[in-house]
Amino acid sequence: MRESGMLLPIFSLPSRFGIGAFSKEAYDFVDFLSKSAQGFWQILPIGPTGFGNSPYQPLCAFAGNPYFISPEKLIEEGLLTWDECNSRSFGDDEGTVDYGALYENRYELLRLAYERFRDREDEQEEYKAFLEKESFWLDDYALYMAIKSSQEGRSWIDWENESLRKRDKMAIKEAEESLSDEISFIKFQQYEFDKQWRSLREYANDKNVKIIGDIPFYVSMDSADAWSHPEVFLMDEDQKPTVVAGCPPDAFSADGQLWGNPIYDWEGLKKSHYDWWVRRIKRSYEFYDVIRIDHFHGFCDYYAIPYEAETAREGKLEKGPGIELFKELEKQLGRLNIIAEDLGNNTPENEKLLADTGFPGMKVLQYGFTSWDSYYVNHRHTNNCVVYTGTHDNTPTAAWFEEINDGERDFARRYINSIHTDKGQFVWDMIREAYRSVADLCIIPLQDYLCLGREARINCPGSSEGNWQWRLRSGVISDELASAIRGLTEVYSRVPKEPEEEEKEDE
Repeated sequence: MRESGMLLPIFSLPSRFGIGAFSKEAYDFVDFLSKSAQGFWQILPIGPTGFGNSPYQPLCAFAGNPYFISPEKLIEEGLLTWDECNSRSFGDDEGTVDYGALYENRYELLRLAYERFRDREDEQEEYKAFLEKESFWLDDYALYMAIKSSQEGRSWIDWENESLRKRDKMAIKEAEESLSDEISFIKFQQYEFDKQWRSLREYANDKNVKIIGDIPFYVSMDSADAWSHPEVFLMDEDQKPTVVAGCPPDAFSADGQLWGNPIYDWEGLKKSHYDWWVRRIKRSYEFYDVIRIDHFHGFCDYYAIPYEAETAREGKLEKGPGIELFKELEKQLGRLNIIAEDLGNNTPENEKLLADTGFPGMKVLQYGFTSWDSYYVNHRHTNNCVVYTGTHDNTPTAAWFEEINDGERDFARRYINSIHTDKGQFVWDMIREAYRSVADLCIIPLQDYLCLGREARINCPGSSEGNWQWRLRSGVISDELASAIRGLTEVYSRVPKEPEEEEKEDE
């Protein structure tokens, strides 16, 4: 079934309180998607972020980012007032996320809401049910974040208290007692996040818009997962990593890349029937309709670097779990709706794993004009793939058009049959090229529809500054834009079918 959708992170939504959230603007964006005849909204990972603010380095693989909790929704619940929200600064620039201002002020508001929530009787049963249902990850996450806060934000691996680092039972019990209020506050944040996100997702589904959620392959070393489940990772008896993740030296980096994520103990996980991964994917389907898994090649093989190594040169390639993991996931969870992020170096082994799973891979048009028979241009596409003009890791197409060399620009113009010298017209020709692909699904970043430039880039890999900050300014998207997008969607037969039509086809 041919469909299309848009890529826009939650944090990039416009809002009055410093960062995109589950507020009215999120519901308005769903309405915009519906008017545009888009069947999917693709977002980036929504986990809580730490130093660097990268959603691909979450503090927990199961939790949600408290910054996305809408203050307006808390006002509607009677847990906050407009005066309390308006009296705090969340940054001066409407078009950029100021994470420093959020860190200083957002939690103060959430604590006020928490203190009022504790005195509520009407919602306590629902709250207790949530705590019980999510206890597998929530208890460890809340404790980890409470201890981390008491340790001035340091990661567990740098805690001086060895008993806490190694999760000594007596030390854990003492921490649970001394930090009980902070632990409860953190659990309240997850309850509100969960409730608000489920409401937004239900609204989207009612509008015939499905959510594509993104999950990182690795977890962060600074995470509740690495601390509370050392058995999932390759760690020694002292609960320290033996190896960490990265990639080998190549033409772009003589020393390779040292990412520092803990690496999964796939042999140990196999003995447990991949229980941790089953729980992770199951939790993800509570949030999303479709899951995009980042760095899919890691399931085929991964690069392991000794923990104490200073560069990635000392690492070596190891075999991942392969198709066996996905057979177990499907056995326990049923049919898997997954998009594989298979960008980068495609080996025969990578391609076989993708074919064996049956998951669609990704085709990014911006990567297609460096050679005459690129893997990414339209005539190389298959039905079972997802085509993009660019992703969150690419510069918007308008800026890409200016930055590529003359040969690539000429090839791109000829290939997509674009006679336009105006970059805005060229961008729409690129969008049209994506729409006409045989790929079942076409995803376009919102920045491309708006013909925005480098200022609207989400992430620049290899750079540690200025990422994950771009926000859509209010009032920019319009009914006229929705009508133009709908026109493309109709011409290229990507209008989503109504649920009852899908059910008839399935029968």
